[in-house]
Amino acid sequence: MSFDTDVLISGAGAAGLTLAIDLARRGASFVLVEQSDQPFCGSRGKGIQPRTMEVFEDLGIVDRVAAAGGPYPPHRQYFADGSTSETELAEVALSPSEPYAGPLMVPQFMTERLMRERLAELGHRVQFGRWLAGFEQDADGVRARVADAHGEHCIRARYLVGTDGGRSFVRRALGISFPGKTLGVRALVADVRLDGLDRFAWHRFQFGGEDSMVMICPLAGSDLFQIQGVVPLDGEVDLSPAALTNLLAERTARADIVVHQVNWASVYSMSARLAERYRVGRVFLAGDAAHVHPPTGGQGLNTSIQDAYNLGWKLAAALDAAPDALLDTYEEERRPIAAGMLGLSTRLLDEARKGAMRRNREARQLDLDYRGSSLTFPGSLATAKIKSGDRAPDAPCRGHAGQPTRLFHFFQGTHWTLIGLGVAERPAPRKGLRIASVGEDRDIVDDGGHIADAYGLEEGQWALVRPDGYLAAIIDGGALEEVLATLMGDRMEVR
Repeated sequence: MSFDTDVLISGAGAAGLTLAIDLARRGASFVLVEQSDQPFCGSRGKGIQPRTMEVFEDLGIVDRVAAAGGPYPPHRQYFADGSTSETELAEVALSPSEPYAGPLMVPQFMTERLMRERLAELGHRVQFGRWLAGFEQDADGVRARVADAHGEHCIRARYLVGTDGGRSFVRRALGISFPGKTLGVRALVADVRLDGLDRFAWHRFQFGGEDSMVMICPLAGSDLFQIQGVVPLDGEVDLSPAALTNLLAERTARADIVVHQVNWASVYSMSARLAERYRVGRVFLAGDAAHVHPPTGGQGLNTSIQDAYNLGWKLAAALDAAPDALLDTYEEERRPIAAGMLGLSTRLLDEARKGAMRRNREARQLDLDYRGSSLTFPGSLATAKIKSGDRAPDAPCRGHAGQPTRLFHFFQGTHWTLIGLGVAERPAPRKGLRIASVGEDRDIVDDGGHIADAYGLEEGQWALVRPDGYLAAIIDGGALEEVLATLMGDRMEVR
């Protein structure tokens, strides 16, 4: 049967771009369409969490993203008597196993621009001004109608992924329910140029009740500020420079804060909703098409990116003859993560409306795990410090040739990684598997003991790390070949 492409991706936001980059580096063909004629120009999502920074390192853009943004400024609360107080948004402490300890602020339009640049380096581009008009699927693939200014065109793909936002056409066409609740909060967000405030703090004014709150945050890497504030549940909201200046005057009791230009603005009602399913046959949902939530805690964009990062390697494996059951683990692993994220962001919204802005470790997404997944090997050893399904920690170390390195450098790429401690024999080479052994006379020298501290391996044990940086198994050498055959070999099984 003839196909035009392996994967059709509908929607070129952060989730769609992540999936496209991952498929591109794996050699899978795809078409990425975006209904808008131009890239998104706003900063709806501006927080990059540490786990997403690790994903960006693997995709080859972490340093560009870090250079484009900056750390979050302290939170400055203004009081009616003219006094202020400042607190740090989060405590940041680097550790050998977690190279990116705190969140990074990067306006969404910058993040997506850098992702498009990376995609172009891999030989692909977004097709703007094209949208999915309809589709049908059968046992072998999806027949999609893609429209543009010139009419409709048919694309035959093996898989379709809807990364087309909270009002997802793909989700509605599949008839997937989107249960949840509206949160009774309507807000404005606007990227503006203004005078009257410094760029050294995230300014918060709330002199009355919850509805009097307004926050003004300098957007790192730009000369813009982001205004956020609660607005009435009904009625039109004027988002002109003059109207925003008046709103700020009312809520800050200051006449010196003047908005000169509005680059982008939106008014939205907050909801928390989760798609009942992430997969129907050969069609998948990812990102906001699968979950919507309040913006508090900087969780949404990060969860969307990690959805696509989880799905990308599995689609590529399925295209290379892995069992179809592997694709079922996408929903199995990611839907519970989204459910937890909705609960977290809703709780943080309630706290923020009362003035609390601190973000603790749970917002950083480093402790998310897939321990209950069908891809975790049941025979993994209980003696290790981490469990199958956990995020595989980083660790500074030294290559035997003398150069400093990190475990993440061994993980980076499209392969699985097998790390052995003091192992006597290496397994036979296998396609898609990078093998390294740790010891004084092995590939990797654990000079600082950081690998031992992070993993707790014993002599002769192996750690098998998935392509997305999660631990699949910790096993003794005697069971190694069986585990490799089960998880990534010709006999690959998903229990």
